[in-house]
Amino acid sequence: MSLPLSELSTVVNQDGAAILDVSRNQITTLNSTGGFIWDRLQKGLTAEQAIQELATETQTDPAIVERGVRAFLEQLKSEGLLSR
Repeated sequence: MSLPLSELSTVVNQDGAAILDVSRNQITTLNSTGGFIWDRLQKGLTAEQAIQELATETQTDPAIVERGVRAFLEQLKSEGLLSR
């Protein structure tokens, strides 16, 4: 399971999220969908649970949501924001 790294500071609201990585002096911003997923991961949900919640929330086919979320998670991992 991928989890947000504990040394990150995050602000999440309905507009998205801002993630501060002090160790790298970097701020990453996420849109509202990215913020939704990030928030669920911070709360300890699995990627599968977050995908299901997003599919339900947006009334979108879970298979479509899963493709987008998996790509998003890989991007976050490559940027060093999620554990592998």
